[in-house]
Amino acid sequence: MRLSKRSTGATMLAATFVMAATGCSTKAPETSGGGGGGAAAGDVATDVGVEGETINLGVLTDLTGVFAALGNDITNANQLFWENNQVCDTYDVTMEIQDTGYVPQQGVQLYSGMQDNILAMQQTIGSPINTALAPEYESDQIVNFPSAWSKTLTQIPGTGVVGATYDVEIANGYDYLFREGLLQEGDTVGHIYFEGEYGANGLEGTQAVAEAKNLEVIPAQIKATDQDMSAQITQFKAAGVDLIALTVAPGQTASVATVAAAQGLDVPILGSNPVFAPGLLQGPAADWLKTHLYVASPVSAFDAHPELLQQYQEAYPDAAPSLGVIVGYGMSELMKQVLDQACENGDLTREGVLNAFNELEQVETGGLVVPIRGFELGKSPSLESFILQPADVPGGATVLEDSFEGEFAADIAG
Repeated sequence: MRLSKRSTGATMLAATFVMAATGCSTKAPETSGGGGGGAAAGDVATDVGVEGETINLGVLTDLTGVFAALGNDITNANQLFWENNQVCDTYDVTMEIQDTGYVPQQGVQLYSGMQDNILAMQQTIGSPINTALAPEYESDQIVNFPSAWSKTLTQIPGTGVVGATYDVEIANGYDYLFREGLLQEGDTVGHIYFEGEYGANGLEGTQAVAEAKNLEVIPAQIKATDQDMSAQITQFKAAGVDLIALTVAPGQTASVATVAAAQGLDVPILGSNPVFAPGLLQGPAADWLKTHLYVASPVSAFDAHPELLQQYQEAYPDAAPSLGVIVGYGMSELMKQVLDQACENGDLTREGVLNAFNELEQVETGGLVVPIRGFELGKSPSLESFILQPADVPGGATVLEDSFEGEFAADIAG
């Protein structure tokens, strides 16, 4: 479906919160850029995905699969951002939104139906789906902001991972645990991870830290459809692990906490950012998670962004917002900076947008996302992470440590 502006709209965020690119041309388009004709719109060249004064972006999200809660919040935040912002104060932005259910084949099919109508991809959720679409995205010169942080995605031209890659992210989490005395050199770590790019890249971070700190690692690969973590936790308890590391979805996190509590495996749990959703605090594992789970994250919590929380709750009063809202708003701000730069360059063609993307460096988003050093092929776009812990607050988490670069980050990032 294609979503456009609500007739009611929403109040603008404070100017200090939404950061617009400067120096952008504001000349209104005079002719349509339409579907691939290469026509100019005023002083700005356009081709695919620009019609008159409207830019259309694509979204391939997960509204019904294992990351549905995250996908809904990220997508709602994308929509909320573009209701309140234009490109170069001229172009409205609409989004063509499709639900992949976190199934790569479904994502490929859905992209084929939108690829001739969009200028860029505002969001593609899931490392497997981004990887499956990599040949098409590269061929089409698509700028894409994935709702995924696997290092393999940094190899796709035009794909901008919104923060540190999973290996750097979880390594920053280890750095925090070492500094807080929650983990010691030579300890044993049990790491449960999804098969595929997401889990593998998180495990790479664990292995890199293990080499530096002489940790023993017990890896346990699972499928995204596996829900009961009893066998893995039983194995970890028998091995005497000092930490459980996770690169999984919230459902598996809940099982890990429930089983660990039942078996008396009283050790910290460290997770990459997708492992937690605030709905877990409504379940039987809530108390355990609030005292045991540490989440390395590319975004902070709502206490740093009360204006966004208020705006989101007004727009979606029935939603229980997760920190995916901040991810979605932050990646939309990144897209705006790319499109504004392309507009300033006088080139809103796909090639022009890709060129603008490649020009970005030292990007700030008003604290929505960790600082982005640039989108260089094969390298983590950021070296920094926040450390969060579940809590009974809006969004379900509070900040234990603000954005920082851990001791392992630079070596892992490339």
